Amino acid sequence: MVDAPASFEVQEDPPPGAVDARSPAEIAVQPAGPEAIALYERICAHGIFAPPQSPIWIRNWIARMKPDALIATLSRDGDPLFALALEVTPAASFRVASFMGGTHANGNFAPALPRWLDSATAADMKSLLAALRAARPDIDVLALRRLAHDLDGRRNPLLALPHGPSPNIALAVDLEGGFDAALERISARHKRKKHRSQARKFEAAGGYRHIAAANEDETRRLFDAFLSMKEQRFRKAGVANVFAEAEIRDFFHALFAEALKANPPPFSLEGLEVAGKLRAITGTSRCGKRMICEFGAINDDELAAISPGEFLFFRNIEEAAAQGFALYDFSVGDEPYKRLWCNVEISQADVIVPLTARGRLYAAGARLSAQVKAFIKNSPLAWNLVKAARRRAAGQAVSTPD
Repeated sequence: MVDAPASFEVQEDPPPGAVDARSPAEIAVQPAGPEAIALYERICAHGIFAPPQSPIWIRNWIARMKPDALIATLSRDGDPLFALALEVTPAASFRVASFMGGTHANGNFAPALPRWLDSATAADMKSLLAALRAARPDIDVLALRRLAHDLDGRRNPLLALPHGPSPNIALAVDLEGGFDAALERISARHKRKKHRSQARKFEAAGGYRHIAAANEDETRRLFDAFLSMKEQRFRKAGVANVFAEAEIRDFFHALFAEALKANPPPFSLEGLEVAGKLRAITGTSRCGKRMICEFGAINDDELAAISPGEFLFFRNIEEAAAQGFALYDFSVGDEPYKRLWCNVEISQADVIVPLTARGRLYAAGARLSAQVKAFIKNSPLAWNLVKAARRRAAGQAVSTPD
C-alpha cells in the first residue's frame, strides 16, 4: 500500500507539425481514505458519472465491504478532472483492480468533468496506467467490465485503453415523444389492453397499490421482499445468489436509505402490493437522460401468472417518460420479459489491461472467457441448453429447448 500520491507522465510523440500546448497530466493514486474520497466527491460535484461510480455508491461500498480500495485522480495545473475508484481483489493467484460493486456495477462511467472529456487523450490514460503500476506493483491486471461507450453523447475516456465487447448487451425502451409514442412502437393496443386486464384481476384478488419507498423503513421492507423473491428465483434457476453475502445486503440497504436524502433520489425502490402482500419489486437509478432498472423480481405465488412484474414495469416506464427521460434502460442481460418492452440494444465494453507479466495470463484467459460467453448467449440453442443444465443441477423439472 502506498500512502503518498504518485505522479507520472507518459507522453506520446505529437504528429509532425502538431504542438500540444496543454500542461502534462498529474496522476495521484491513493488509498481510499477521507482525503481521497473528498477529492473524488469534488470531481463528481461538477462532473458526469454512472450510478455505480457515484459518491453514495463508493462511500457505502467501502463502509460495508471494507475492500482494498484506492482512488486515482487526474489533474492538470492542480485542477482535478477525472477520478477512478477501484477495489483490489484476489482471483486465483492474481490480484485484480476493478470497479467497486463487482457484477452489480453496470454501464460504468468514471467521474469526469465534461470540459476535460472533450479533449481527453490516450496519453492521459497511459499516464494513469503508469501511475497505477508504480503505486501498486502488486496489482496484476486492471479489469474494467461493462463500460458504457458514452454518457449522454460524451465518449468514455477509458475506452482509449485496449478493450473488447462485453458478452452481455443491455436493452432499453426509447421514450422519445413520450409514453404514448413509446407504446406505439411496441404494440400500444395490446399493452394497454393487458394492463387493464391485469388491474381488474389484481382488484378482484384483494386490491392493489403502487409503493415508492419514501423512508428507511419502507426501503428495508421492499428490499427484504426483493431478496426473498430473488433467492427463490435463483434457486429454481440453479444460479448463484449474487445477493447472498450479508455485506452485500447491508450495502444495498444503506444505499437506498441514504439516497432518500436527495431530491430526486439517485436510487429508488418501488413495489406492487396486492391484497396487502408485495408481489413485484424494482430498484432503479437515474443517470443523465436515462432511468435504469438496476434489478427486479416477482413473488412466485398464485398471482405470478398475471405478471405483476410487467404491470409494475408499465408504471415505471410511464413515470420515466413523464419525467422527461430519453430511455428506460433495463441494464445488462437479454431476457424475454425485457424484449416485450425494448426496441433499443446497447453494447458495453470490457477493458482488460495486464500490469505485470503474470497479468498477461489473466488477461488472455479473461478475453477467451468473454468470447465463449458471447458465443453461448448469442446462440439460442446453446443458451437454452446452459439454462436447462442449471435447472437440472438445481433439481428442477427441465423441458427440452425448442
